[in-house]
Amino acid sequence: MAGSADDALLRAAALGDKAAVVSALNAGAAIDARDAQLQTPLLIAIQKDNRDVAAHLIARGADINAVAANEDTPWLLAGALGRASLLAAMLETGKVDYTKRNRYGGNALIPACERGHVETVRLLLERSEIDVNHVNNLGWTGLLEAVILADGGPRHLEIVRLLLQHGADPNIVDKDGVSPLKHAQDRRYDAMAALIKDAGGR
Repeated sequence: MAGSADDALLRAAALGDKAAVVSALNAGAAIDARDAQLQTPLLIAIQKDNRDVAAHLIARGADINAVAANEDTPWLLAGALGRASLLAAMLETGKVDYTKRNRYGGNALIPACERGHVETVRLLLERSEIDVNHVNNLGWTGLLEAVILADGGPRHLEIVRLLLQHGADPNIVDKDGVSPLKHAQDRRYDAMAALIKDAGGR
């Protein structure tokens, strides 16, 4: 019965059917059941943006650090997708494993910076113990990604401001030795370059 309950839980998480999630758990489903890609119900709910289901699973003790085959965890994926309310719920558990890395060697902050998730970045910087200067396998920090992979618009400008305000080192260069300031200047992101320069960027 547990196997079928596990399958029902995984399906319900994907569909965002909270009642079916509760029913499957009450029928004995493992809260951290895995599908063929080693995804848990919580990871699936985060991926599908089924926030009520995800919040319920977190509240019931789902593993927020469970690693899927592609190296995603619920915590890392929520950062990348900008699920700020779910990150907040995970922080309240006190169980975040900050040593886990995504397949690019990044933490939860770096993709949030790249994708312009301002509220997620703010939450991570103000309420978590995330390393603002972590460097991923590409040789990029959150600050570098907010410049290099962004459009220079208001969301990324605010992210750069937040990063610098919370201790981002403006002089960590990429693998080619190019600084965040030089990247911003090369892209003619004048307001961004000014922020970085004011923070001591060279």
